[in-house]
Amino acid sequence: EVQLVESGGGLVQPGGSLRLSCAASGFTFNTYNMNWVRQAPGKGREWVSGISNGGLRTSYADSVKGRFTISRNNAKNTLYLQMSSLKPDDTAVYYCAKGGAFTRPTTLSDYESWGQGTQVTVSS
Repeated sequence: EVQLVESGGGLVQPGGSLRLSCAASGFTFNTYNMNWVRQAPGKGREWVSGISNGGLRTSYADSVKGRFTISRNNAKNTLYLQMSSLKPDDTAVYYCAKGGAFTRPTTLSDYESWGQGTQVTVSS
């Protein structure tokens, strides 16, 4: 059974940092591209970032480029999202998603599995 478990969310002040993790199990992690998607209150899901299966290629939404860094440790079956210079607009539930391309998707239905999400709140 595929499982994706996000952690690391919380309350942070504007300008602060957080690192999200996504622990994967039930599939061969290093053969899949992985992505982060977020959903702000009252809005639809928004793709944030993606990484290729080997970790060498990454892609970011314009809204987070230069502030967020996606990475993965295939030996630990874990995906990460380092978030810096956080803004109130970054407040959302953050999900990791398995499969698809590692670039901006045409549709979020391209992803095969989703985690349960972790809440990130940026507020003073």
